[in-house]
Amino acid sequence: MLSKVAVVLSGNVAMFEFGVVCEVFGLDRRDDGLPLFDFRVCGAESGRPLPSSSPGITITPEYGLDELADADLVAIPAYAIDVTPDPRVLEAVSAASASGATVLTVCSGAFLAGAAGLLEGRKCTTHWRYVDRLARMYPTATVDPDVLFVDEGNLITSAGTAAGIDASLHLVRRELGSAVANKIARRMVVPPQRDGGQRQFIERPVPDCDVDSLGDTLRWMQENLELPHTVEELAARSTMSTRTFARRFAAETGTTPVKWLTTQRILLAKQLLEDTTLDLESIAGRCGFGSGALLRHHFQRMVGVAPTEYRRCFGLGKEPSPSP
Repeated sequence: MLSKVAVVLSGNVAMFEFGVVCEVFGLDRRDDGLPLFDFRVCGAESGRPLPSSSPGITITPEYGLDELADADLVAIPAYAIDVTPDPRVLEAVSAASASGATVLTVCSGAFLAGAAGLLEGRKCTTHWRYVDRLARMYPTATVDPDVLFVDEGNLITSAGTAAGIDASLHLVRRELGSAVANKIARRMVVPPQRDGGQRQFIERPVPDCDVDSLGDTLRWMQENLELPHTVEELAARSTMSTRTFARRFAAETGTTPVKWLTTQRILLAKQLLEDTTLDLESIAGRCGFGSGALLRHHFQRMVGVAPTEYRRCFGLGKEPSPSP
């Protein structure tokens, strides 16, 4: 059960990551039929302002660390990892975890969890810039550098920034069901579509292009993903030589035509897995993969989970329709 949420602040608080936790758990959305969490912002000393990562802004926790004692969830936003955490905060977080609370960290918040002794022998993650440092500081932990978040039961660690949204919504889904998580995501105007096994990086799906450059070709490619495409055919459509087209494509998108197409096809496959009950072969055909086996191969490699698992988490909850 997820009822009381205590956010514990320490050091220079990162405003975005703190805001993520507030958005998911701190707002009253009962008008949408959503539960109201008992939300407490806590610090070592209630009423004492703490510095933030944004110049000129401080955050004043209303509550002290005693509120962690009976919390269902203790959330730790990102903070400046070069600032030594207050020993009182570490003791309170450790005690809350020992009492049965789930601990959720966002970005560098994993370092505070480590300092509180919660990472020993556990799998975890953090922002890609800090994974090596986290692994050095806590050598008994298994730090996964590629995933968006790791669910270890009573410990959930997430990567940087927006991955905190994914981890928070995952926790809501796990404890309160998909309907509640989807409603919160809708209010936040974010799709609840990224599973924890997804990579921290994904190539930009639709790059900005100059008006007289590749924009028309990219739009045509995106509108015709089910068709086979060759570099020669795309170069001719762009009125360029094959060599010039490949060079210009890489310069403007940062990748190759084949990789760009594969990314677009996976994005479409994700949408169809979420919004339709089409079977895998039909989805593969619509996305230009040709076969379900090829779709499974690319989907697993890029997203980090199998298409069936992705649909189980984010689909309509109905059986796939048979192929016509």
